[in-house]
Amino acid sequence: MKILVALADGLEEIEAITCIDVLRRAELDVTTAGLGSKTIEGAHNIKFEADEIIEDINSMDYGGIILPGGLPGATNLRDNQDVIKIIKKLNYKGKLVSAICAAPIVLEKAGVIKNKKATSYPGFDEQMGSCNYSEERVVRDNNIITGRGPGVALEFALKIVSYLKGENKEEELKEAMLAKI
Repeated sequence: MKILVALADGLEEIEAITCIDVLRRAELDVTTAGLGSKTIEGAHNIKFEADEIIEDINSMDYGGIILPGGLPGATNLRDNQDVIKIIKKLNYKGKLVSAICAAPIVLEKAGVIKNKKATSYPGFDEQMGSCNYSEERVVRDNNIITGRGPGVALEFALKIVSYLKGENKEEELKEAMLAKI
């Protein structure tokens, strides 16, 4: 299964790299796609070289999308119509749609969290008026998975693995990575 990780300048590096790493450890085919460029610079000046450019992505090739947070990364994703279209198409097909930290505001703009349980970094709940907001660390509502922020990146990534490959794969990774979550 192919999973898309959308990268935008100003992203939260730990959220992006943790998801990419953990999903690849779970033997999922992860493609990174940069917003407007293959070279993306994170909020803490770490540079990423993406596999693709988001504008060239065909959403039908993917079983899900992950949106790292960070600022202005999340607002850059939110304001990109290609990202919004991909999210809407994946959600319509019941595929994974996930976002962490500030990035759930992108899901709000795409209209996919209306009446769904979701979370975000503290303070972004004000921009997520259509959902049933939760302060849990990681929240899953059917195909939508959201997480609070950098400190829950590993837990968020493992929840995605559990959703896509089952609890046994999640437990196998926890043991191999010495994760006590």
